[in-house]
Amino acid sequence: MRDLSAGPRVLLKRLRELMAEPLEPQERLDQIVRQIASNMVAEVCSAYVLRSDGVLELYATEGLNKDAVHLAQLKMGQGLVGTIAASAQPLNLSDAQAHPAFRYLPETGEEIYHSFLGVPILRAGRSLGVLVVQNKAQRNYREDELEALETTAMVLAEMIATGELKKITRPGLELDLTRPVTIDGDSYSEGIGLGYVVLHEPRIVVTNLLNEDTETEIRRLADALGSLRISIDDMLSRREISMEGEHRDVLETYRMFAHDQGWVRRMEEAINNGLTAEAAVEKVQSDTKARMIRLTDPYLRERMHDFDDLANRLLRQLTGFSPRSAAEGFPADAVIFARAMGAAELLDYPRANLRGLVLEEGAVTSHVVIVARAMGIAVVGQAAGAVALAENGDPVIIDGVDAKVHIRPVADLQKAYEEKVRLRARRQEQFRALRDVEPLTKDGQRIKLQMNAGLLVDLPQLAESGADGIGLFRTELQFMISSTMPKGEEQESFYRSVLKQANGRPVTFRTLDIGGDKVVSYFRSQEEENPALGWRAIRLSLDRPGLLRIQLRALLKAAAGAELKMMLPMVTEVAEIRAVRELMQKEVQYISKFGHPLPKKLQFGAMLEVPALLWQLDELMEEVDFVSVGSNDLFQFSMAVDRGNARVADRFDVLGRPFLRILRDIVRGADRNNTPVTLCGEMAGKPLSAMALLGIGFRSISMSPTAIGPVKAMLLGLDVSKLSVELEAALDDHRSLVPLRDLLVRFAEDNNIPV
Repeated sequence: MRDLSAGPRVLLKRLRELMAEPLEPQERLDQIVRQIASNMVAEVCSAYVLRSDGVLELYATEGLNKDAVHLAQLKMGQGLVGTIAASAQPLNLSDAQAHPAFRYLPETGEEIYHSFLGVPILRAGRSLGVLVVQNKAQRNYREDELEALETTAMVLAEMIATGELKKITRPGLELDLTRPVTIDGDSYSEGIGLGYVVLHEPRIVVTNLLNEDTETEIRRLADALGSLRISIDDMLSRREISMEGEHRDVLETYRMFAHDQGWVRRMEEAINNGLTAEAAVEKVQSDTKARMIRLTDPYLRERMHDFDDLANRLLRQLTGFSPRSAAEGFPADAVIFARAMGAAELLDYPRANLRGLVLEEGAVTSHVVIVARAMGIAVVGQAAGAVALAENGDPVIIDGVDAKVHIRPVADLQKAYEEKVRLRARRQEQFRALRDVEPLTKDGQRIKLQMNAGLLVDLPQLAESGADGIGLFRTELQFMISSTMPKGEEQESFYRSVLKQANGRPVTFRTLDIGGDKVVSYFRSQEEENPALGWRAIRLSLDRPGLLRIQLRALLKAAAGAELKMMLPMVTEVAEIRAVRELMQKEVQYISKFGHPLPKKLQFGAMLEVPALLWQLDELMEEVDFVSVGSNDLFQFSMAVDRGNARVADRFDVLGRPFLRILRDIVRGADRNNTPVTLCGEMAGKPLSAMALLGIGFRSISMSPTAIGPVKAMLLGLDVSKLSVELEAALDDHRSLVPLRDLLVRFAEDNNIPV
């Protein structure tokens, strides 16, 4: 390991003293550049800070013309300073004026200097400015001087990030870290939320940068690395992790990175250059991000994420950071920012405080989005770079209608959205006024509007929305938010509470639908290449009959003396329904044997989600009391599109001829067998697609509670018989190239139907 020369050692010691002194920001900056120039025997030291308009402004200098401070400026990518900021890479030149990017600023008086060393001021891999030293003589700066300058740049990054330099920023200008940012994404759940950023995986802020004892910090790093490696070895040794497969190779590579000696050596060098262990980890992490963030190769970018995750784990080890400590002080109006997350993770947050969800990945039909929509919060997905551009506590506006995220919005935009929220609230009042209005179409057809739910906190919306009942109660959410498997008694109590709060309105319970992307932490399952097509839902339940029987028993006992409606998810063959009926009969006999009262009526149904059932429609309809179409999965499987893959999730239209013909065949099969049919997928909750469903014959649909008002407003103005004539003709026309969506929009416009 390299040893610092006496100059840089003294510099770092003096920096510690300067940061502790009660100085004004400009005075502190001036003293920092003066100390750097003195200790590095440099005739010039200058600090440039990046503004929100992409301009690097000279904020402090020792050696150049003092009058140039806050006047001299370069655009990002312009000159040597702009090149460093744009590339996030240092420049070490013996003759700066010979470099093709050199640009002379006459107001600074720098024409007499030749040697040049500049480093980016980085935070989380993002350039916030540039720190420069210069000399008249031609020379190359040593590596220990480069390290010392990079260490000092971390101190300046902290000054910028904490807002200390705002006091000396000229009126009307903003620094880049605080500039307003607007990100375009995809609308996953309509709505508008005003609040404050909460990073789902908070960045760990290192405030203790400079060390007092190098050996102690080296030992702290070694101990933390040891704990990190043990945790990774433990992760690899778990029985639920398959011993073979591509995922195993990924985890082994992850372990290899944790033992990477180059990574460790760079952190140790940073400690030897005066940083604490955690500051050393952050410095190397930021340097790695800055080098790799501009890569286009997906494999190398994935490796960046691996190193980034390792660094975050190591920082948690060193700082004692825990998610619980991050949750303290949770804002009353929170907008969660995440690269990706599961439904259970969203449910961990206090629901009353949530105003929105911003995702960099995911798709409109992923389960976290479905849950967020049921919670009535706005969601914008595919918001590229959102996590890196936001800081915890930043004011934010999420617009789920126009699919925009405004981070640190200007005052005028904030006021405009506050008015927009008030207008939406008035519109919601109009929908609430329809709560007790019977959902009759213009031509007198009664439509059953039901809501989807999965938690007790959803139940108050049953009365508030005016829904006829719960068409889909997702029982798996109770399992997903529990840290241990819910016992039979817990399930029974839960289901009884649901029925009680429903207050006589019908509730259709879907049996446990876990697997795929619905991960239950305490349930061991093997990695699958295609989890959506794998061991999940009824397949898992039939292979674990004890699990299913406990749930069936709990449902039967909870509904004693009342009506019980239950349905099976992801049925592929009618034989699966018969197998569950046998288990149900055993539970009926068991309960009767011990004198427990039974439900006064039991209705047994199945979800139609797997295309194979389309060729078993008559057998299916004869076997069950009702059918519920799960349009999300049925569309996914019919069109061969992964609903979690944003590249293909929106490639085909649910209102296209192929899918509407499939749905029409289901309605005809139900009519033929006199079997009630409901559709409970996401398309039921949008007025235009709900209108199409009514047009092909559905008379019962289930949706998120917030969608019931807009859908009811649509159907009250709809002559469904008239629509059916046009829609049937269009579906039977095999030559027409006119998209059905266009036909439906035109019909709505011509008949003044609000969609």
